[in-house]
Amino acid sequence: MNTHPSAQKPIFSYKKYWAKRFGTAPFLPTTRAEMDELGWDSCDIIIVTGDAYIDHPSFGMALVGRLYEAQGYRVGIIAQPDWTSVDAFRELGEPNLFFGVTSGNMDSMINRYTADKKPRSDDAYTPDAAPNKRPDRAVVVYSQRCKEAYPGVDVMIGSIEASLRRIAQYDFWSDKVRPSILINARADILLYGSGERALIEVAERRAKGIRLKDIRDVRGTAFLIQHGKTPDNQEWTEIDSTTVDVPGKVDTLLSPYMEYSPEELAARDEEVKEHAKPVLFMTAKERAEARRQARHQQVVRIPSFEAVAYDPVLYAHASRTLHLESNPGNARALVQMHGERDVWLNPPPIPLTTEEMDYVFGLPYARNPHPSYGDAHIPAWEMIRFSINIMRGCFGGCTFCSITEHEGRIIQSRSHESVIKEIEEIRDKTNDFKGYISDLGGPTANMYRMACKSHDIEKNCRKLSCVWPDICPNLNTDHSSLIELYRKARSVEGVKKISIGSGLRYDLAVESPEYIKELVTHHVGGYLKIAPEHTEAGPLSMMMKPEMKKYDRFKELFEKASKEAGKEQYLIPYFIAAHPGTSDEDMMNLALWLKKNNFRLDQVQTFMPTPMALATTMWHTGRNPLKKLSRSSTKVDIVKEGKRRKLHKAFLRYHHPDNWPMLRNALHDMGRDDLIGYGKKHLIPPTQPADWVPPVKGASKAKGKQGQTAATNSAANPSRQTTKGKFQTARTAWHPTERFQDAGKGGNRAKTGGTGNTAAKRSKPKAR
Repeated sequence: MNTHPSAQKPIFSYKKYWAKRFGTAPFLPTTRAEMDELGWDSCDIIIVTGDAYIDHPSFGMALVGRLYEAQGYRVGIIAQPDWTSVDAFRELGEPNLFFGVTSGNMDSMINRYTADKKPRSDDAYTPDAAPNKRPDRAVVVYSQRCKEAYPGVDVMIGSIEASLRRIAQYDFWSDKVRPSILINARADILLYGSGERALIEVAERRAKGIRLKDIRDVRGTAFLIQHGKTPDNQEWTEIDSTTVDVPGKVDTLLSPYMEYSPEELAARDEEVKEHAKPVLFMTAKERAEARRQARHQQVVRIPSFEAVAYDPVLYAHASRTLHLESNPGNARALVQMHGERDVWLNPPPIPLTTEEMDYVFGLPYARNPHPSYGDAHIPAWEMIRFSINIMRGCFGGCTFCSITEHEGRIIQSRSHESVIKEIEEIRDKTNDFKGYISDLGGPTANMYRMACKSHDIEKNCRKLSCVWPDICPNLNTDHSSLIELYRKARSVEGVKKISIGSGLRYDLAVESPEYIKELVTHHVGGYLKIAPEHTEAGPLSMMMKPEMKKYDRFKELFEKASKEAGKEQYLIPYFIAAHPGTSDEDMMNLALWLKKNNFRLDQVQTFMPTPMALATTMWHTGRNPLKKLSRSSTKVDIVKEGKRRKLHKAFLRYHHPDNWPMLRNALHDMGRDDLIGYGKKHLIPPTQPADWVPPVKGASKAKGKQGQTAATNSAANPSRQTTKGKFQTARTAWHPTERFQDAGKGGNRAKTGGTGNTAAKRSKPKAR
């Protein structure tokens, strides 16, 4: 299994399927009637998705569907089917090749529930934001229904929901470790990561008559296999993961100054025998030969589902091992036992080249929702319809984020020509375009074309992040190509303004003052969203986020560039409450920072443990997987109790009277009564306002909804944001995983999840 990108067959070079003669469909069919209009008697591939069908490259079903269409397959879409029976899954008949199943652009559990496990009242990916249009754990439900509708049909599962559940993983909503999604979904194969190569290769083989369950050597795939067997009975060298990272017991040394009874010594001997391992002697020649053995024929066995389900240390060890095997240049296959079967994970896919990215994003998308939705509002579509993906992937490695695990750590960028062409298509094809592009970005706005300076170093690197604890000296941080792209985009006829809505990596931005000047002068409309996430060193180290001195430096350059441009502009930071490794004192210091800088946050976000994220491992195990693990490893402070989580949220909203009673008690218990008073040095007052009414249970939801609407309106119309010496700014209020999850194949920078916005108020802004 060669890992060099040049050895990979270009995705557009495969022989086209015979049905290519049917040509391109205006929209992929969703009903039998639409199939009849196209002259189809059947579909070759049917995609089942939990989202409304929007024919746009930011939406997974469209990208995958158009990619398969370009290969000559007849592709049908079953969008948001009624999962309570099999009838909806028979709408298009039995596919000739297979079903492709996805929950949609988001994990169905994150889409449905808040960080407090409360059901959301809407769904951004559904017409008119209607809730309850997809089941919990949608991939499992849809896959099972496909098998019920047509027993014996081949089923492929994918999307971020399947990708992040490919091995045993902690499930926040049931508070237990669940097995690989392959076990319950009954699927034949799972595709993870940015899967265009695997999508085409697997379909090609299926078209030749090979069943999905027999395809075992494609990168970026996972499947079930009988325990002890290897794919195609090939020769594999199995490596126990504990040889890389030993989580085992540390023996206590006997004191030479103490006397021990024969019984104590015998018990000690028995314990040693139980845990003893044979010593393997190897000659120098044998050791050299072992080192030369090809990594692509090695498979790392991580602790079984049964072991990690009941042993937090082994769970943390398995999580750490998976993340260490995430670089496609050196990653080995992984295997994990589930009962009598193994879940086998092939190494991650090789990233797409620029030419391949251009091909994927240049397919004939209609760039609109399916006509059957009429005039219905689909919030996720409305948010991204004037935005453009210029890249995918992220090498940041933030522990609360799942981008690296899903899209990969290698940045995959489009060409300038491809991006400019898409801007022109938006101008010509998208209704109500007024000349404003809402975003040019990706998971991160300014990682475009960034990569390791050396291909050899890149393919051998084992670091979890290229920018933490500091920027790697081997990372090319040149922003010149991105600056050139911005300038070209602004010059497109019909374009009036281009905003940058993606998250900005400010520690990279400070490496290029020219980029900051370009950004501030032309692409900031008064406010720029930015994500320090916290101010204190402890939480930041657990998040793998840069120190606040980088934020301070960026703020300095931002304000300088704004002044030179003759503009009054402000940074809008957002933060996470209750992240693993955050103490009450850390949140108190963050609140003091917010007050010092005159920030007042509404609708704050609380950490939500999501599958496969390293921060989730911390949450579940209390261990730090960023370091080598042992039974005696220092435990991480985890904020699980409801009372503490509310307290951490309250610190972020220190200005709200409803939170003052809780904060007074907390400050008193912390010995910080000096922060209670009416002065500037105080955080909260000692008494409640005279007109204060204690919040009533059940009223918070309606109140929150009103605040959300106000924030949304404010964001939509910046001219209304200034009021009597105060101004209100709006920022996207996705919780961490919602913000950083991609929205389907291709790495959508929509990062959508809920539909709320968070407003930050800042008192008496001063021009600097």
